Formats: sequence, C-alpha cells, structure tokens
Amino acid sequence: MLVGGAGVAQGQAVRNPDTLVVVRFGDPESLDPAYAYDTASSEIILWHVYETLIFFNGGSTGAFVPMLATEVPSVANGGISRDGKTYTFKIRPNVRFHDGTTMTAEDVKYSLLRFMFMDRDGGPSWILLSTILGVETTRDDKGALDATLFNRANQAIRASGDTLSITLHEPYAAFLSIMAQWSMTINKKWGVSKGDWNGTAAGLAKLNNPAKPEDTTLFTQASGTGPFKLVQWDRQNRQAILERNTSYWRAPAKLNRVIYRVVEDFGPRRLMLQQGDADIVTVNRPEQSQVEGVPGVRIVDDLPQLVVTGLYMNLKIDTTGGNPDVGSGRLDGNGVPADFFADVNVRRGVAYAFDYATAIRDCNRGKATVNKGPIPNGMFGYNPNQPWFTTDRARAEAAFREARGGQIWNNGFKFTVAFNSGNTTRQCMAQVLKANVEALNPKFKVDVRGVTWAQYLSLYRQSKLPMWIIGWAADYPDPDNFVTPFMHSKGTYGSAQGYNNPQVDKLIVDARNETDAAKRRAIYFQLDKIAFEDPITLYLQPSGLIVMRSWVRGWYNNPAFFGPYIYPMSKQ
Repeated sequence: MLVGGAGVAQGQAVRNPDTLVVVRFGDPESLDPAYAYDTASSEIILWHVYETLIFFNGGSTGAFVPMLATEVPSVANGGISRDGKTYTFKIRPNVRFHDGTTMTAEDVKYSLLRFMFMDRDGGPSWILLSTILGVETTRDDKGALDATLFNRANQAIRASGDTLSITLHEPYAAFLSIMAQWSMTINKKWGVSKGDWNGTAAGLAKLNNPAKPEDTTLFTQASGTGPFKLVQWDRQNRQAILERNTSYWRAPAKLNRVIYRVVEDFGPRRLMLQQGDADIVTVNRPEQSQVEGVPGVRIVDDLPQLVVTGLYMNLKIDTTGGNPDVGSGRLDGNGVPADFFADVNVRRGVAYAFDYATAIRDCNRGKATVNKGPIPNGMFGYNPNQPWFTTDRARAEAAFREARGGQIWNNGFKFTVAFNSGNTTRQCMAQVLKANVEALNPKFKVDVRGVTWAQYLSLYRQSKLPMWIIGWAADYPDPDNFVTPFMHSKGTYGSAQGYNNPQVDKLIVDARNETDAAKRRAIYFQLDKIAFEDPITLYLQPSGLIVMRSWVRGWYNNPAFFGPYIYPMSKQ
C-alpha cells in the first residue's frame, strides 16, 4: 500500500473538528436497508444508522466480532449446528433504537423477513432468499408472489426470548459473511407506526417489489441502533446529514456530525478539499494527479478491494415508448434493433475491439487488470489459465462481418454507451470503446452520454441502456456473489441484460450448494469458460484509492466496506 501526501499544512487549523464532510459525485438511491443496493446508499446507512448481528474484525473479510449479537456463532460454542445448517445468535440486551425503544430478537427477525420479501427487481433480497429458502426470487415467472414462501421463511427464522435462530436451505460456509453485511436491523414497532409492513403474510402484497424507491416507507427516514442518527436527507440540495447517537450502546462516536454531499464536477470537489471544506472526497483515477502534492491532503493508494468493473451488453433492449439510445431502432446505419447484442458475434466484435491496455493506462492510471470472467483474481474459483479476449482488430472485424450474415458490416449501426455522471474513469473507458469500435468501419457510430446516478440505476434495471459501465462491490467475499449477479438469469446484471442460460443457472446453484472445494472450483472454472465463449460482459479489476485531509484520524480499510467506516474516526 502506497501512502502519499503530507501532514497538516503549517498554520492551517482543523476545520469544523466535530463534523466530517464526505463529498461524492453520486446521490443515494434509497435509505431503506431492504431496497438499497448501491454504494452511495449503503455507505450512509450500513453500520452508521443500522447495524448488523456481527461485524468484520478490523481489515479482515473472514474474521468477525459480535455487534448486535453477543458472540459470533461457531460449532465450538454451539451457535452453528453440526450439519452446518442452523445458526443461533444471542441478541445483545439493552440496545436501544434511535427512538429510545429496546431492540429485541423479534426486531431482527422482522428485519430479515422484510429484507427477503421486499425483493424488488434487481435488489439484494436474493442474498438471503437463496441461502435460507433455496430460491432466487419470491415471484414466479409471471411475476406473481409465491405465498408459500412466507410460511417457510417464518419457520426458518425463529425468535425466542433473546435468541434468534436461522436454518438454511443447505449448509453455506459464507453465511457469517452475509450476516456481517445484510442483517441490518430496523425498529419493527416504529416502522409499522409509520405505515411500513405489518409483519404478516397478508401485508406482503404492499411490501413486495416496489416499482420505485420512493414507494418504500423507509425511503428517507430511519430508526436504527447505530452510532449515528439520520437527521435529514435533503434531496434538493443533494446532501444527507447524520448526528451522533448519544445513547449508543457502545461509547459514543468521536464525531458529532457527518455530512454527505454530492458534487458531480471534480473542480469544486478539489477546491473543497484544498480549502478544508471537505474531509474526504471521491477522486477518480484520471483526476488523481490534481490532488497529489496538495498540502494537508493524504492519498492512500493501491487499496485491495473486492470490486469488478463491467462493460455490459444488453441482449434485450427495452424500446417501449421510444428509446433515444438505440437511434432509429433499426439496423439502417442510424440505430440498432432491440436484439442487436443478442448475436454473439456482435458481442465478440466489441470484446476484441476494446483497447484494454489504453483503458487501463489512461482511464485507470495503470491501477487495474483485465479479469478473465466475473470472479475477482485471487478469489477462490478464479481461473488464471482461462483464455480471454485481447485487443485484436482482425478478430473484431471478422466477428462483425459474420454477425447477422453481413448485415451489420454492410449497414452499420448507431447506439449509446452510458456511464454515471461524474465518474471520469468510466467516461474515459466509454470514449476508448467508442474510438475502438468506430475505427473498424466508418458506418459504425457509438455515442457516449453521462446519466445521474439514480437515473442511471433506474435505466439499466429497466433494460433501457444498450451498453453501460458500472462496478460490482462484493456483498460478501464468495464467488457466488459474483457469478450470480453477473450471469444468473435472475441476477442483478444478468436479468437487466436479458441473459437467460438454464445451464448457467443450474451451475451457479450447484456451486453454491457444493461442499467439496475441488468440485466447487471445477464448476466455477466451467462458468468462467462459458463467460468467454458466450460473452455478455467485459471485466476489469481496479485497485482502490481514498483521498482525505491529513487531519482525519481512525480510518482503516476493509475490502468488504462500501465506504469509510466512520464510527472510530475523528479530526485532529
């Protein structure tokens, strides 16, 4: 790990020592812990407003400490059954929610069930549904809620006194990692009083699959147990404010207030950092040189992180009501049809055209590598010997000539590749892709456009974007958490891309349930091979970077974190 920067500039006093200001370029999508599935949202609520049963031990992704539970379950202490299927958590007594009421095991159970059965399209509910019930979704192929699942879940998750037990569908070694991130506990009575789900099967229809984030009760309000209370999410002025919880069950946080602000343009973000009006700012790789050597600024580089960046091709573009990103909507040189990327040769053409070396050098400052499939390099299941795409203009041209019997090469096309506004790394990658594809044939046209974060998430989930660039940060450190979202037909990205390969779906479930390590690895190698032969996504694996004022103290990195963990931090 390389640390660059300097101490506090001589004569410069610490600005607002009780307040930490974090400035980013993307708005949170929702503050509801059962809906939020993006880093801009989770960075605010996870472990700050809401807490989990257990927590990661320091910088480790595989060792845990108690949080809302009094101990980490194990076979030795009786918390994990001999067959590996039942986990028992002893709930910490005398923990109070932000409204002053006491947390109980029933609150934890309610929170887990609520998380599972909100199950919005593209959301995180699959994480618990797959491990506890053995299903990816609560709905059938026609979108109807399966009412039988609630009774099963209600039996699998049991609260009795100060004890909570969870029985899994099959043993799953990564379940403690899931609990460290996805057992955020909310106040049941408080939520119900605000009009939230009442905890019964009859109320599921209202809870299940909200059409938009604003449709959930906890969109902008919260009552957790964490070290900070939500004061306000001011969407108009693009900032969220947290305040220290003085009744916190541990020692109160060192900081009195945390402010998350959104500033899309880097120039103002840099000025805020330089002047001390911001303590931590998001800096993309193309902007890094502009903060190097700034007095009083600390740069921590080469951070290990469980993140994969993808360039996604949409096999079933939604053109309902018109879609400007597909132009004419026909293969006439001025657009593309909805199934443009359904032809594997189109996808191979893009994969061979993309200049990976330039994207890594110019867009990522050399701080990324090509990933041979969705599983991060270094994680169990990654195959370093898997053949993969390299920049090869001749192969790219051959693939495009073969696509649709030559129609694409002869007619040309025009489509848009999107990135989230403010992310100059992804903007640069989109520009590289545009130049590479257009250089093959003067009839090939690729537009590039930036979209604000919340709109970006909505558009890709609706399958509106022909091609887009976005990252995936691990929900928990296991290969299942990469192959499922990237390749499963119900996965976060696979479903948005219209990818549906029954063989892949079966292999993913088989790997998840396989307890023999060698057999499990072989299945993941098979999935890597399919990701190459039937490409839908191109993968890069970047290293991390954080830029902060040198007066910030107490920060530490964990590859599983979605943002800085602020409870131990201070300014001095």
